[in-house]
Amino acid sequence: MIGIAAFLAGAAGTALATGVLGAPQVGDAERAKIEAVVRDYILAHPEIIPEAMEKLQQREISKVVDTNRSRIETPFASAWAGNERGDATLTIFFDYACGYCRASLPDIERLLKEDKQLKVVFRELPILSETSELAARASLAAAAQGKFKAFHDALYAAGRPTPQTIERVQKEVGIDISAAAKVQTSPEASREIEGNVQLARDLRFSGTPSWVVGDQILNGAVGYDTLKKAIAEARKKG
Repeated sequence: MIGIAAFLAGAAGTALATGVLGAPQVGDAERAKIEAVVRDYILAHPEIIPEAMEKLQQREISKVVDTNRSRIETPFASAWAGNERGDATLTIFFDYACGYCRASLPDIERLLKEDKQLKVVFRELPILSETSELAARASLAAAAQGKFKAFHDALYAAGRPTPQTIERVQKEVGIDISAAAKVQTSPEASREIEGNVQLARDLRFSGTPSWVVGDQILNGAVGYDTLKKAIAEARKKG
């Protein structure tokens, strides 16, 4: 704790000494006094340290989001819903074996129904089981045939995915099974899944579902109100 406090105090002193915070430049003696004041304040109010570290982490994640904006918001084929040219994009990273992802479906549908300027991008993140990856690959194959949403909704409605339910749903929504098999085993599908897993690591997701909207990261089944608020904030920031 003291080490962090000293670090923060030193950072504040450096900022003041170099005029970053709008203060005139000061000498070493004055800088030392500033650092001592800041350090004492932090030691007296250690509760500010987690908040400061959280804000620092948020800034770092925001940089990763900005760097990977196109990769995050560009869907794989038809794996999106809503307004293709909307003014806000909500990206969900999901797993078909994830009950929390299933529980979030009504929130997504409500947002799409109410917000005609919203685009939702769906990214496969099969991390819970081997069947998760099988379902993800079948989902990518459905997206390649322009039938992502129909497959997506039907597979979730069928319950926890199994090879049998995946095949049944493919037939129900009119997937060309032969063409789908080629996509499911293709390098393109592998790259998509591997890329999503790497993004999840870079963005420090804690599981599924995870969401990206604007420069914000949301983890878990956060609910309609939280998602709506995040979308509004993203619009304000442009």
